[in-house]
Amino acid sequence: MSGAAEKGSTGTTKTPADFLKSIRGRPVVVKLNSGVDYRGILACLDGYMNIAMEQTEEYVNGQLKNKYGDAFIRGNNVLYISTAKRTLGDGA
Repeated sequence: MSGAAEKGSTGTTKTPADFLKSIRGRPVVVKLNSGVDYRGILACLDGYMNIAMEQTEEYVNGQLKNKYGDAFIRGNNVLYISTAKRTLGDGA
């Protein structure tokens, strides 16, 4: 078994670092340990999972609470990063 890495369609191994590089500039959902979600465009991140986002929206219990132009999230607060399933601003 390959563990954390999975095989891509070309037969090459794709690591989590490859995934994070591939989603820069794309819409993402960042879930914090507190349960709060931030949705926006991933501007950059570092090896400590510190995240810079643009066009960021803050969701608490699924409800939009705030909109920020730019946001910085400290990596030790991050539970996971996911690619956004829906476009920003569609209310879901």
